[in-house]
Amino acid sequence: MRLLTATQFAFNIGFYAVLPYLATHLGSGLGMAGWLVGLVLGLRTFSQQGLFVVGGALTDRYGPRPVVLAGCALRIAGFGWLAFAGSTATVIAAVLLIGFAAALFSPAVESEAAREAVRHERATGSPRAHVLALFSAAGQAGAFLGPLLGSLLLLLGGGFRAACLAGALVFVAVLAGHARLMPHRERVRGVPEAEAETAATTPTAQPGRPALRAVFANRAFLLLCLAYSGYLVAYNQLYLSLPVEAQRATGSEAALGWLFALSSLLVVTVQLPLTRFSARRIAPRTALITGLAVVAAGFAAVPLTPAGPRGLLPAATFVVLLTLGQMLLVPAARGLVPDLVEDRQLGLATGALSSVSGIAVLAGSAATGALLDVSAPVRWAVLAAVPLTGAVLAFTLPAGRGGKEPGARAVAG
Repeated sequence: MRLLTATQFAFNIGFYAVLPYLATHLGSGLGMAGWLVGLVLGLRTFSQQGLFVVGGALTDRYGPRPVVLAGCALRIAGFGWLAFAGSTATVIAAVLLIGFAAALFSPAVESEAAREAVRHERATGSPRAHVLALFSAAGQAGAFLGPLLGSLLLLLGGGFRAACLAGALVFVAVLAGHARLMPHRERVRGVPEAEAETAATTPTAQPGRPALRAVFANRAFLLLCLAYSGYLVAYNQLYLSLPVEAQRATGSEAALGWLFALSSLLVVTVQLPLTRFSARRIAPRTALITGLAVVAAGFAAVPLTPAGPRGLLPAATFVVLLTLGQMLLVPAARGLVPDLVEDRQLGLATGALSSVSGIAVLAGSAATGALLDVSAPVRWAVLAAVPLTGAVLAFTLPAGRGGKEPGARAVAG
């Protein structure tokens, strides 16, 4: 688990050194229209989240090590390509490669983290959300440092290309470290050794059609995917609407790195105590619904918040509320997945959770990009409706384990 946590930390340093500045680079640097910028960002999210199911299935079949190593190699190539891409076609190709790289290594790391969290819960009685919150906090610590690295390179005159190359170098180090340190997974974790040998040789252990049918015929799991989609569509606005708001308020993108740093600093300092409180006091479903409602409040607050110091108070309010909602709902959603599917399908289900969300982001990205041209109150009100819809869907889910609500035991299907 220490290796998985360190992995998440390093991944996000390299990733967030580049991504916060991509929208401004596409719009101001390459002259793309708002709808096209939204489409490119949606394609990146789809090639990552939408293809998580591929990475999850490969993880179930081959174990996490080869999938993580392949993802790191592709991310290095993608960042190097993006650094020198100058046309719409080459930018889209580089962005798709970057996204697919994450579609390989993220499900591998996340499904292993979920297995370890369940194992820790069974061994100690401590809620699995605690372990998953530590995993999330480590990722956000990397997300805190990544934008600062990107901002520093921009301030030093290195530009977007320098940020891309710096991100590639981080993944070179990650690849080298994992090639040496990441162990082979010899059996299905969370399953007794005798059963694991049988599981490894039966058709249901393989990522074929029976496993896909079992996962996608699971009504409760699909409802979780749809509710989580509302969050991911909202979260994607950090890379689309937030840069526009920062540019409008200050006339520059310089403050963007600090807004991302604010989000990450909140997670690093608040995630563990907040998850400790929510895991003991409320059911995962309640945490998921509350988190989505807080995210919606973040969108609604932007046109209602008076401009503060240097005009950034509305953007900062949005970032704080979005981050608080994220801290509540992400560990809860991930903690629900092992309750809804079989252990041998956990990699596939972890990938499917993000894949369904990625498809939703792709479908909505051009539309949300077009919203950049409408008045701010209308734009933020429409965006607030997205996570609210997810919260409504989440009411139909099982309560999940770890809460105080009656009937907290989740039932698959």
